[in-house]
Order: sequence, then C-alpha cells, then structure tokens
Amino acid sequence: MSEVVLSTGGTGGHIYPAVATAFELLSRGHQVTLLGQRGGMEERIAAEQSLNFFGVQAGKLARSGQGRADPRELLRAGSGLVEARRWLSRTRPAVVVGFGGFASLPGVLAAQSLGLPTVLHEQNARLGLTQRLAVRLARAVGTAYPVVAGLSGRKAVLVGMPVREERLERTEALTRLNLDPQRLTLFIMGGSQGSLALNNVLPEVLRATFPGGGSVHGPIQVLHACGPRWISNVAPRVADLEWYSVEGYVDAVAAWSAADIAVTRAGTGALAEAAFYGVPTLMVPLPESSENHQLFNARAVAAADAGQVIEQPSVSAQMGGAVLECLEPQRRRAMQSAALARSPAGATGRLTDLVLAHARREAT
Repeated sequence: MSEVVLSTGGTGGHIYPAVATAFELLSRGHQVTLLGQRGGMEERIAAEQSLNFFGVQAGKLARSGQGRADPRELLRAGSGLVEARRWLSRTRPAVVVGFGGFASLPGVLAAQSLGLPTVLHEQNARLGLTQRLAVRLARAVGTAYPVVAGLSGRKAVLVGMPVREERLERTEALTRLNLDPQRLTLFIMGGSQGSLALNNVLPEVLRATFPGGGSVHGPIQVLHACGPRWISNVAPRVADLEWYSVEGYVDAVAAWSAADIAVTRAGTGALAEAAFYGVPTLMVPLPESSENHQLFNARAVAAADAGQVIEQPSVSAQMGGAVLECLEPQRRRAMQSAALARSPAGATGRLTDLVLAHARREAT
C-alpha cells in the first residue's frame, strides 16, 4: 500500500477529478491525501467526502493590467511551496498528482524539488499555465483530449476526464434531493462557484416558460445549484414557485442521476458528467474562458447531438424554447443516447493506472 498525494484546488473543475481519483485509489488499497489551498473549497469538499487533506498557502498567478504578477500572490505561492515541501519531505509519498489550477502548484513544484515522481492531469485542449510550469519534470500527463496544445506527444497519455462513476436510481436520487418523482427535472449547474449570468437570467426565463410548473410535455421542476455566495440573491426570487428549488451546493451524483435535462457552462468537467449520466445539456459557454475554449467544447457536444449551444447574450431570448424542445420525448431520448455515447466511463481507472505506473516502486 502506497501514499499518493493529489494536488488540486481553486475550482470544482480541478477538484472533482481529484476526488474521483482519490476514491479509485482508496478502492485499490492505497492511502490518499488531497493537498490544496488552506481554507479553499477543496478543504471543504475533502471534509464532506471524508478525505485526508493538507492545506498550504496558494497564490494566483494571474497577470495585472501591466502584465506583471501581483507580488503579494507570488509571496503566497512561495510560502505555500515551502509549506508543501516541508510536509512532503516528511511523508515521502510514492507519487504526487497535479490537477491544475493555482492551488495545485505548491504541491507539484515542491514534490519535483524533492525528486518525487509527479504526474499531471490536463482537462483542457490547451495546457494551462500551472501545468506548463510543472510539465518539464513531470513523468507523464494524462489528458482529456487527444491533442493538447503546448504538450508534446512524448509525455501525453489520453485517459479522459475522471468523474465519480456512481449512479443512483432516479427515484432514489429524487428522494435524496426532496424532489417530486412525477415531474421532469431540469438541473441548472453554473460550476462550483455558481454563474452570476445564469443566476440573473434563468429564474425569470423559466418562470415565463413554465407557468404553474407545467408544460406540454408534463409537469416540470427545477433544481438550481446557484453557488453558495449567490443563494441569498436567487432564492427569494423564486420563493413563490413550489417547483423551483435553489441550493448553493448539491450532491452531484444525486443531481445528475435525477436530471432529465441540464443547463450548464461548457467546462470539460461538467460535460464529462453530463455524458456519463446521459443527460442532454443546454450549454452556455463562459465568454471569458481562455481562448474561448468552452465554446469549442460546447460545439463538439452539439455536433454529437448530445446538447445545444446557447451563447450568453442569447440566453433570455432562446433558453425557454430550447428547454421545451429538449423536453420533447423523442428528442430527449435521442439526445440521451448521444450523450451516453460520449461517456468517459473508465477515465478514472485509466488515470489511476497511469499514476501508479509512475509511483516509486519502493513505496508500494
């Protein structure tokens, strides 16, 4: 049995693949610790999932308007690197895995400075900044796309996007979420931090689309994961709608298992979950995503007929009609089949195999 450290944090897109990998490693008898930003959402999620966690300081590497990094952030990153190095020098894990995001960097760079094996997972079609800083000394990079810009083919191994490969029966999922099993369920998920743009627009659009919670395709209910910081803004606006539930944070396995259709951004993590659970998805790509990569992600899903793209300026005008179209039974079944055909089933196991292949043999 070996100790594996998963370095992650910042956003759910970086954290949840690490959580999925953690459970796969645990099922194989290994010890696992998540390493991330002290006080970050990764610490909360680790606690909720009963996973070991070690927290350090972490500094964002975003550039200022003058093209220079904020020196305070650099100081935090440096402090986190020292903290991570001190801890890793004591624990001497078999391998450290970096999932990207600024909070993953201290753990990965500290491991490399100690000569410990590191493996990276890159979820996007372009190598991220933190991964570019760590890739030279990494043993391998598991990727979610066949080709990743900025990454040589020598280290790249296509594994897919890890998700928790756990499904619930629809009735059980709806019961866990206190939802009505007689209604069609629309799941709104704007990412782990919530989406202000979706939160601002969708309650009014759906109120107008489903007067009284009904539609030509049957009664509807909405499960809107708005992000913890936005709940006080969203919940009062739909308090009079008994068919509209607002939560800051939801059990993702239950929510996806319950969903008939979903409205999401177009990050790779959300689209991988939609595929695994076979949920047709109305995708609103984040306009500010680097090099507009979410729009390209969404177009690939739409080309497979597993979803539909609605660009952010068109949400108010187009979303209501698009939801009704996707709820039409024959259309919904076709999109469900197309989504399942894109399923990343096995990605978690493939990444775990890659990680363990590069672990220190003497630590196993």
